[in-house]
Amino acid sequence: MLKNITEWFLILGIFGLSALIGNWVGYDILPSAAIPGMLVLIVISVLGLVLEKVLPGNIPSVGYIGIIGIIVSIPGVPGSEYVVEWTTQVNILALATPILAYAGISIGKNWADFSKLGWRSIIVAVFVFFGTFIGSAVIAEIILRMQGII
Repeated sequence: MLKNITEWFLILGIFGLSALIGNWVGYDILPSAAIPGMLVLIVISVLGLVLEKVLPGNIPSVGYIGIIGIIVSIPGVPGSEYVVEWTTQVNILALATPILAYAGISIGKNWADFSKLGWRSIIVAVFVFFGTFIGSAVIAEIILRMQGII
């Protein structure tokens, strides 16, 4: 169990570091301001992972992580104002980017399988990414113009 906890902290620390950099580059929030919030999120995540292993039942760790996150941010819970203040310094999109990148790569099970896909698959993936980005930008542009924001 201790080995798992160490691995979880290491993996979440790597994701946290990349999210802090994304938070800084994309949202102009200095890493020094976002570190307390990132540490809170990492601790909540590890607690949820531990509860999933320790408690009986078939509840996934995401459920425990969500419940812990809700409890520690309820007004009136000691320290909740700090938790909320610290975690608001971490943008959700800065967290999502490295996690989704990892999920996309892990679908192929490992790097060897990913490299076997070949160059044609990479070209298709690039066009899919660009198409999704351009499509999202066009939809956002239309909606923002309809609302008179731009």
